[in-house]
Amino acid sequence: MAGLSAATALAGTAARITVLDKGRGPGGRMAARRVEIAGDQVSFDHGAQYFTARDPAFRAAVAAWEQAGVAARWPVAGDDAWVGTPGMNACVRHMAAGLDVRWNMRAERLRRDGAVWQVEAGETVFTAATVLVAVPAEQAAVLLAEAAPDFAARAAGIASAPCWAVMASFAERLPLADTLRSDTGLISWAARNSAKPGRAGGETWVIHASPARSRELIDLPKDAVARILLGDFFASTGTAPTPPQHLDAHRWLYAQPETRKSEGPLYDPELRIGIAGDWLHSPRVEGAWLSGRAVALQERLASTS
Repeated sequence: MAGLSAATALAGTAARITVLDKGRGPGGRMAARRVEIAGDQVSFDHGAQYFTARDPAFRAAVAAWEQAGVAARWPVAGDDAWVGTPGMNACVRHMAAGLDVRWNMRAERLRRDGAVWQVEAGETVFTAATVLVAVPAEQAAVLLAEAAPDFAARAAGIASAPCWAVMASFAERLPLADTLRSDTGLISWAARNSAKPGRAGGETWVIHASPARSRELIDLPKDAVARILLGDFFASTGTAPTPPQHLDAHRWLYAQPETRKSEGPLYDPELRIGIAGDWLHSPRVEGAWLSGRAVALQERLASTS
């Protein structure tokens, strides 16, 4: 979200913009997982569950997404809750559609070559006048260690909480409300994914373990984690265990920054390198979008000065 927000804000300039993303497709932590269950194509939002829009600029962006049919309100999660439709990644996919995005392309090294940057991504080397980095802090610290050690040091001071996410479907509806959340239990969040606007399929749930529980299970195989957390879910809700039709898990190592630098994006106008992300603003989808937009505006100022 932060990287595409920055690229979108720069898209109206004369610059040629290339976005590198290590993922197979759009989403990041707003990813959606598509699977076939009992002959139906089902999508699970296994990352971010919803987002809010409070800043006027972000509210305008969300209104445009709604008009394009890729976002809808979800009042069950709150009066100001929104989701992507038909999956959380729809907003990201919509943003990426008008940009030159290279999927399956992981930036592995940044180095300065005279007045330009070289970005090494496997056997491919990209050359650019400006580089904007929008990845979790822990990854930014490694990527920037050689290229921008001061920025790398700031990123290294951030710690992110992990999260194990479970995706489960059932033949019958569970006797539960559409959302469950807890600040103290083993399960921090659970939602009836099939209750969100624009979703298809039967009774599907996404279950997020708490940061503490995720750390306890951090290195276990995902199949084992899925079974353990499904048991935690039934125990936490007091619901009789029900065999799932489908059960899978995904580990988010950097789900949400536990510490953050509320200092805005980092940008060096001399070296033409910047960093954006929710860890530099606020740990929300809106925070990532605002951070990406802000670093792009700094780049635009530098390019015209």
